[in-house]
Amino acid sequence: MTISTSLPSSASIVSCRDRLWVVMPQANSELMQLRPIGGSEDQICAVYQLLKELDPITSAEFPLPNPDTIGDRTSFQLLLDAARLNLRAGASPFRCLGKLSVYPRPYQLVPLLMALRLPTVRMLIADDVGIGKTVEAGLIARELLDRQEIHRTVVLCPPQLCQQWQKELKQKFQIDAVVVRSSTAAKLERGLPSGKHIFEYYPHIIVSLDYVKSDRHRVSFMAHCPDFVIVDEAHTCSNSSADGSAQQQRYRLIEEIARQEKRHLVLLSATPHSGIETGFLSLISLLKPEFGKIDLSNFALSERAELAKYFVQRRRGDIKQWLGAETPFPDRDSTEVSYQLSKPYQQLYSEVYDFARNLVKTTDGLSKAKQQGRYWSALAILRCVMSSPAAAIATLGKQIENRTLAGIEEIDDELMSTYIYDRTEQEQCSDATPPIEMQAQEGERRKLRQFLKDAGAISPKDDRKLQTTIAWVKARLDEGLNPIVWCRYLATAKYVSEQLTQELTKKKSSQVRIIAITGEQSEDEREERLAELATYPQRVMVATDCLSEGVNLQNHFQAAIHYDLPWNPNRLEQREGRIDRYGQAAPVVKTCLLYGSDNKIDLAVLDVLIRKAVSIRKTLGITVPLPIDSSTIQTAIFKSLFEQPSSVQQLSLDLFQAGSPVAEVHSRWDKAVDREKQSRTKFAQQSIKPGEIDTELQAANRILGSSEDVERFVRTACERLGNSLKREKKYWVMATPPQCLKSIVEKIVGDKPLQMTFQSSPIDGVEYIGRNHPIVERLASFLLEETLTDKQNPTAARCGYVITDRVKVRTNLLLLRLRHLIGDLDAGGISTPPLMAEECIVAGFTGAPSNPQWLSPEAALELLQSAEATANATDGQKQREVKDLLDRYPELSPDLEILARERAEELGDTYARIRAITKGKRSIVHPQMPMDLLGLLILTPG
Repeated sequence: MTISTSLPSSASIVSCRDRLWVVMPQANSELMQLRPIGGSEDQICAVYQLLKELDPITSAEFPLPNPDTIGDRTSFQLLLDAARLNLRAGASPFRCLGKLSVYPRPYQLVPLLMALRLPTVRMLIADDVGIGKTVEAGLIARELLDRQEIHRTVVLCPPQLCQQWQKELKQKFQIDAVVVRSSTAAKLERGLPSGKHIFEYYPHIIVSLDYVKSDRHRVSFMAHCPDFVIVDEAHTCSNSSADGSAQQQRYRLIEEIARQEKRHLVLLSATPHSGIETGFLSLISLLKPEFGKIDLSNFALSERAELAKYFVQRRRGDIKQWLGAETPFPDRDSTEVSYQLSKPYQQLYSEVYDFARNLVKTTDGLSKAKQQGRYWSALAILRCVMSSPAAAIATLGKQIENRTLAGIEEIDDELMSTYIYDRTEQEQCSDATPPIEMQAQEGERRKLRQFLKDAGAISPKDDRKLQTTIAWVKARLDEGLNPIVWCRYLATAKYVSEQLTQELTKKKSSQVRIIAITGEQSEDEREERLAELATYPQRVMVATDCLSEGVNLQNHFQAAIHYDLPWNPNRLEQREGRIDRYGQAAPVVKTCLLYGSDNKIDLAVLDVLIRKAVSIRKTLGITVPLPIDSSTIQTAIFKSLFEQPSSVQQLSLDLFQAGSPVAEVHSRWDKAVDREKQSRTKFAQQSIKPGEIDTELQAANRILGSSEDVERFVRTACERLGNSLKREKKYWVMATPPQCLKSIVEKIVGDKPLQMTFQSSPIDGVEYIGRNHPIVERLASFLLEETLTDKQNPTAARCGYVITDRVKVRTNLLLLRLRHLIGDLDAGGISTPPLMAEECIVAGFTGAPSNPQWLSPEAALELLQSAEATANATDGQKQREVKDLLDRYPELSPDLEILARERAEELGDTYARIRAITKGKRSIVHPQMPMDLLGLLILTPG
């Protein structure tokens, strides 16, 4: 080993404490960061420059292989795979790919490509439900972090999505974020250094929108707001005249964030255009203020082209076979199932319906507030009685216990609408049963007490809605599907869960587990209950809409029934979108609309809202929201219901007659469908050609390894370590892990066999093994350390010798590791601190080292993967030829320098191609010489 005393530079090799290290680029001049030559970023150490005399650091060279240890082609391939899969800062066109534990679908790289072409990232990603907006936003965050263009990130989202975001960022992007919301803030504050604030101290945070929008927290958040912001469910932050005060607060917060011109902002929403143009314009104005002035009815081509730089919106059909890569979205089998009320339930419903009509009609002499209170009360009683006996008891009991306003002077319409209507623009849905906001006369109170008594007398057998649901759930379980039962109120969810448990667990042999998840549980408790439920082979989840927006449920459920019809068609798609999304393993998901065939309100909602929405989705392939505030049309329906006791058929005719509010809304809805068709065509980013993405993906796979490379590596490594994997139908089984993996496998499955897959489409109960999975990381680092420390009989070999019929002349394959330093040069000639990128190269040549004839990179790699041994060589022959090549290796230096510079130029061209706009900056790529000779393989004809 050659030692010198010159000052080591970034990407060079040094010796310290009798060990070889790579010098990492450093932002702090007082610290020198060192990484073991065979180690990962987790093993980086820092040496304080002023104390380096205590631990001298000297320049060194990478050691040549030992010719006494010679393996076969497979052991050499293992070395390549281990070295390649150990790379994190790979010399890939997208720097983030080396740190991902997921292989993004080709179409998911389109928003990243768009982001890299913007000086400051301002984007609205509005892809359809279930396409993968979380992955698309995570890719942008990870890429900018790895390019050191940002240093801190924040995700603003509804509270029920905080833990999901935390899990996704950690597992898929290696971004370790803390969750800040009411239940976690105090604990986080106790762990802070003196004088630090939560929003200042943690580099990556996930914050509940409603927590941070309040005046109490907004000021401190804005004082320390990170330089990269993701806003999930961004439609809840739009601003229009129909919005409530809470939504306007959220908009003001995001608007304030967007005022800082250099702050990166990514908005995510599957429904950015709720049908109200002012709301949509308010969202796109956050990307660029001028967009807020666009006339959507007269969209100029120049405006459309400019907005398309910031806005991407695609249907499943746009990307299902994008770049020839099949994206496994399930088909949706939607049905309607009806039931008729039993006599006791029909009698209760009829009496309550008449009572509700009378409440609305007898308002003479009452103030406007009291009239509105009676209207809300009528709807509250009706909706709860329709939902379940339990919900009826819960809401009627509130009135009987005199939990009502003694003197109503003002009604909070926004609050009451959250209890009764299904508003989707709110951050959280209220599933509590609504209060009855009215002053009841004694006669009315007597009737309410009777209704309460009658509701309590209805047995589960008399509840045909329940019995129909039980039959449907049983049928889905028999088909091998795990269903969700969606309910409007938590009282109903508890009731249905209890009855399903009694019915489905009668037999001792039953393995079905039924759990109710509602808004009365904390986000942490919901997460725990869902995780527990997922451990059962057969499972049923009864849930309220606290889980219907943004939560990923496709890994555990394949069917859903709407126990309570949603009164907003947007809610329908949100519920079904939890299971009908990318990553659903079932080829078909089954959904069911349950309604009462003798229930006027169910039939009106079904005819006016639900069937229209379902028809649009089937025709267009996406959901088109109502073009007005959903409560407006709902109010029209219920006023028609309350005004006259017409038949179901007559009611339908009245609602749809020319000039009626419903007819007008349907006309506007049809226009919205036409607008949406045009929008999806305009902003599907068809100008980004699949070939652009394909070129970069292929380059990344060559450098970092594909999913096929990961599978080959893990299987071969385990086999060579004496623990072969067993193939099952859809996955592999590791019955006994190698010694180096025991602790990792125990954390995943305990002492059970580990079921694993190398394909990113999840299988319930099967562990996905991506390139950054702990199993791959441990195997790669273990084999590299074992090989580079010259242990006897290493699993992977630095030297190999094979006699094969795949060559006609002796061919030498070199496994080289090259480090590049990458800096941005601006117009003034000032270079930013460099980044380091690494790659492994298989270079092949024939002839003498003094006059080599080089193979193409593709030919060299193909030989490595296909050159099977056809004869055996003596140990002496192998060692002589390997030693001779190592002795003459310095003769290759001029050619290897040319190779390194060519690779640096190619990488620089790639950076320039991808980052088309960089505020006048251009990337300078400098190769660090000499390259590391990790290994060599001699192929001799025979």
